Amino acid sequence: MSDTLDRLEKWYRNRCDGEWEHQWGVRIDTLDNPGWTVTIDLGGTDLAGQAWPELRVDRSSTDWIRCWIEGSQFRGCGDPGKLEQILNYFLERAERGERGCGVEPA
Repeated sequence: MSDTLDRLEKWYRNRCDGEWEHQWGVRIDTLDNPGWTVTIDLGGTDLAGQAWPELRVDRSSTDWIRCWIEGSQFRGCGDPGKLEQILNYFLERAERGERGCGVEPA
């Protein structure tokens, strides 16, 4: 398994406390243009309410990525080759944000 998936699994596992996982979670899906979409709930975590810089790169219709915070969710989407980059963008900021809050990084 890739380091990225290991890190995402650890981040998710560290939130599962018998309550959080019943209301919040991680969703990875495909888009029909084609591409990926990722939604990660930040509610109930120390990351909720933090502002993150938006990532937006539009090189072409087959080379693009966008990541942003919407409400209490991290949202990411990109072309078919960008899933790992989306997840890494989330994890790098989540780990940095949690270190700042005194929480063990994912």
